[in-house]
Amino acid sequence: MGATPTGGGVRFRIWAPAARQVEVEVGDEQLKPLHPESGGVWSGVVTDARPGTRYRYRLNGTISRADPYSRSQPEGVHGPSQVVDPDAFEWHDGDWRGTRIQGLVIYQLHVGTATPGGTFDSLIEQLPRLKDLGVNAIAPLPIAEFPGARNWGYDGVDLFAVSHVYGGPDALKRFVDAAHRHGLGVILDAVYNHLGPDGNYLRDFSPDYFTDRYHTPWGEAVNYDGPNSEWVRRFVLENARFWIHEYHADGLRLDATHAIFDRSPTHILAELTQAVRASVPADRQTVLIAETGENDVRYLEPVEAGGYGLDAVWADDFHHSLRRYLAGDHEGYYAGYEGTLEEVARCIRQGWLYEGQPTRSGKKPRGTPARDRPAWQFVYVIQNHDQVGNRAFGERLHHQIDLQRFAAASVLLLFLPYSAMLFMGEEFGASTPFQYFTDHNPELGRLVTEGRRREFQAFSAFRDPANRDRIPDPQAESTFLNSKLRLSEIDSQAGAELQSLYRRLIALRTTDHVLKDQARERTEPCALSRDVLAVRRWLVDDERLLVVNFGDAAFDSGEFGGGWRVLLATGEARPGPSPSRLEVAGRSATIFARTPS
Repeated sequence: MGATPTGGGVRFRIWAPAARQVEVEVGDEQLKPLHPESGGVWSGVVTDARPGTRYRYRLNGTISRADPYSRSQPEGVHGPSQVVDPDAFEWHDGDWRGTRIQGLVIYQLHVGTATPGGTFDSLIEQLPRLKDLGVNAIAPLPIAEFPGARNWGYDGVDLFAVSHVYGGPDALKRFVDAAHRHGLGVILDAVYNHLGPDGNYLRDFSPDYFTDRYHTPWGEAVNYDGPNSEWVRRFVLENARFWIHEYHADGLRLDATHAIFDRSPTHILAELTQAVRASVPADRQTVLIAETGENDVRYLEPVEAGGYGLDAVWADDFHHSLRRYLAGDHEGYYAGYEGTLEEVARCIRQGWLYEGQPTRSGKKPRGTPARDRPAWQFVYVIQNHDQVGNRAFGERLHHQIDLQRFAAASVLLLFLPYSAMLFMGEEFGASTPFQYFTDHNPELGRLVTEGRRREFQAFSAFRDPANRDRIPDPQAESTFLNSKLRLSEIDSQAGAELQSLYRRLIALRTTDHVLKDQARERTEPCALSRDVLAVRRWLVDDERLLVVNFGDAAFDSGEFGGGWRVLLATGEARPGPSPSRLEVAGRSATIFARTPS
């Protein structure tokens, strides 16, 4: 589908069952007719079109629309599409074999705010630093064409077009190619639960792209099981394969899969995982991750066993419980957590906290047991774009607690066997917030601004309208600019020390034979007191012990067995007054090792 260069010009092919007539509008409004095929498809070759040609589809001789399969929108979502030759780029990653889920440490970022330039090309300059940090995959927020000049990306409407704001198709290819040269995978964020409202013209081609049988918090639900849904499913399946093949992406993070509704015999997620994996060579690995708060083991189970066949899911219970303990957040979804280290330990032991019991804040049961699933299938974070950006002021965790406790929490995250994800700037204690920003047309923008402030009125801190008015306006350019990382902070003393800690922790995950084992059955957490958490990991008789002391006073372990040595410490650490006792300073974490003689 879409525009494909051929030896005789460009072949255009589009599904438009709602149209009685379809033409391609090229150049100075030259109109070239397309011919009907079966199933509502129109196609034809335009001999005087070529890569770089800008075009639209003219429907019924009255309206002109961008191509739903457009590879490039150089003037944005309301402008013409542009023909792209998918084979023109010269790749240099022929030996690259993809990214595997095992051992994954992901670095999530927003392209527009990760560097001053805000493009893929400027991001390439950061790859050596990220490689040195030790992460092995970069995960940008959605990069499909969105309205305006700034957006998180979840308002995308042209799913096949790389945002022109970030540099367009070739810039993404240069970035992926460079990432692979540095040994870094790229996992792209794909949004298949809804499309943004601004510039969304799919209904002009067919009303069956959407359905009113289901509803999402962000707009119309995508039609995966109603009339003509086979073409909508094809649209999404082609898009998933498109990123993997045309852009050499190493995987996809699927946004808000709980809002993908499908009662078909084969759920679209199961079909997607099968389609992607069947399309790649046997020696190439891909990673498919779902973002969902359902705690549903079905996502992780093989398709042949009735599951969806995903490699991993975001497991937010760990973040929510730990953040409530560390920062005291207790409203909204944090009300479902008690915020104790006993609860954090329970979550670590189970993978996620809720396994079918009612939440503390409601009566509806949530979750299923997943204790038999491997650790790498759970993505753990101490912050990400949602948990920072969906706060009223976009505060990061280390803006709410001191850096010593934050460093201790970082050690906990990276000591655990679960897949880990960092959020840009976390590794050097970025001073900048990450706030919610948009650049919609004035009418929609006003509604977004009002809705953003109304969203927080139930929180005690914002019941006063004057306080709500302090919430940054998503439409203001300053909100976007304030969210840009200040890369000079990387070289500050505090930034360098924190980044050194992250580098050492990630190195331990990949070189220490106990920690890279990722065996849940050889991981045992235990809350030793209100403010002290211990996690023991072992392989045969070789042991590693993490003691995290979030309290102010030093912790004396009591009798803990002898033979321990300090492997890594964020504060003062020393053996206790006897060989079988350990001491850990307040607001610090220490990793001990014990190896059989």
